[in-house]
Amino acid sequence: MYNIAVVGDRESVLGFRALGLSVFPTDTPERARETIHRLAQEDYAVIYLTEQLGAQLGDLLAQYQTQLTPAILLIPGKEGSLGIGMEKITSTVERAVGADILAGS
Repeated sequence: MYNIAVVGDRESVLGFRALGLSVFPTDTPERARETIHRLAQEDYAVIYLTEQLGAQLGDLLAQYQTQLTPAILLIPGKEGSLGIGMEKITSTVERAVGADILAGS
């Protein structure tokens, strides 16, 4: 059975524990990188990562983008959304269907 993890600053991720997700608080890109590599070796199919850390880990995101698992999805952190997560979803949908179906939303 696969698990779901949330990686990011403490204030942004602790609430996800109430939903039964595994949380891994970290404020540094280096620790986030180590945590994601470790989770990828374990049974984690989905890893939510705060946009603030994701913005600093573009090479890591690119590395896992072509793999089936784990799927790394960016979520807003305590500072709010940077728009990176929605941008990546829009790009993925455009590649899949050949058009921007989210335009005008």
